[in-house]
Amino acid sequence: MKTKTLMQTGALALSLLAGGVMAAVSESEAAKLGTTLTPIGAEKAGNAAGTIPAWTGGLPKNAGAVDAKGFLADPFANEKPLFTITAQNAEQYKDKLTPGQLAMFKRYPESYRIPVFTTHRTATLPASVLEATKYNATHTRLLSGGNGLDDFRTANAFPIPQNGLEVIWNHITRYRGGSVRRQVTQATPQVNGSFNLVYFQEEFAFRDALKDYDASKPSNVLFYFKQRVTAPSRLAGNVLLVHETLDQVKEPRLAWLYNAGQRRVRRAPQVSYDGPGTAADGMRTSDQLDMYNGAPDRYNWKLMGKKELYIPYNSYRLDSPNLKYADIIKAGHINQDLSRYELHRVWHVEATLKPGERHIYAKRDFYIDEDTWQAVAIDHYDGRGNLWRVGEAHSQYYYDSQVPWYTLEALYDLQSGRYLALGMKNEERKAYEFGYQATESEFTPAALRQSGVR
Repeated sequence: MKTKTLMQTGALALSLLAGGVMAAVSESEAAKLGTTLTPIGAEKAGNAAGTIPAWTGGLPKNAGAVDAKGFLADPFANEKPLFTITAQNAEQYKDKLTPGQLAMFKRYPESYRIPVFTTHRTATLPASVLEATKYNATHTRLLSGGNGLDDFRTANAFPIPQNGLEVIWNHITRYRGGSVRRQVTQATPQVNGSFNLVYFQEEFAFRDALKDYDASKPSNVLFYFKQRVTAPSRLAGNVLLVHETLDQVKEPRLAWLYNAGQRRVRRAPQVSYDGPGTAADGMRTSDQLDMYNGAPDRYNWKLMGKKELYIPYNSYRLDSPNLKYADIIKAGHINQDLSRYELHRVWHVEATLKPGERHIYAKRDFYIDEDTWQAVAIDHYDGRGNLWRVGEAHSQYYYDSQVPWYTLEALYDLQSGRYLALGMKNEERKAYEFGYQATESEFTPAALRQSGVR
């Protein structure tokens, strides 16, 4: 997209949002989905330079082998990097790097690198999700203030977004398999690279993926999330339960914590915004799980347009069950030799804290992948305007289940030299279990105590 067009689009979007216009797009505009746009709203064509190919339908479900534990074979295992960006040549590529990536080169000039591979547009979604996305284009609207959705189905609320807030809602409502059960680990390494792991068992389900979902019954729940700590022993048995609401003006997020030591269930209003993330040693806030989550009401959202960036993508190698966690976790940052970056188009959204609101991050720059609506990079600034933390999401397309999601979320603290790595499963017994038969009764406060048995 040309710069002039981007600026006009951003200006129009801002004027619409400022004027309180929260309309869906017209039928004629929505007709672009599946023609000039992909079925979920990305530009179908490649770029003029030919370095980003056209989208041709994504990977087929049989793109590679799936092992007994559910790990996927790397469809691009034989590819070599086209080139590698280092601190020594980063200036040459700075127009396709985020400020956070450039800051990482300065912070770790000897070890941080970005290996760039051939771009593959691998993602697509099940037909039922694409149908719901098309419906959303002409029906879903932002509720007053932009903190909720009206007439929304399944996933991808605004495939043709008109402003920055709609792009963020696309990340929040993007397709993640309907329901998933997973066992993952989290590390918060010391400056020298030493680390201990926290192990989680998590269940996640959108409301319409529940086995007992009744579409005729009104519900304000967007999705359910349950997270149980299984190790280390001092934390084992603690459980977090979240009911993420769709209209957060009418009803804020509902959260509960089960403390295994006290054997008590308590409401947990702190599990939101900049409340501390679970067992994260102060390295992330509650709204940084899944790169970003929760109510967007504390920020003003400005659509900056689209740009081409080198972003982590098709990170199958990083997910290999042949790797140990010690192969991945290194001093300062993850082992970048295991990473894969590709050139993709992203939506750039700038979030600035509203006057009178409180959050440890005064500004955040979001970079959202056009093909999946996933946040792939987020730069976080402190109250003095200094770049503080750099978020990168190494993602992959789970082609056997037609689900794009993260392999590993990394959040780097430029000031302390520490970081958080979340979502690793290389040494676990199984990979993600998408589409498992979840029921609403599993996500009730009454069920928490049973979930927390050590």
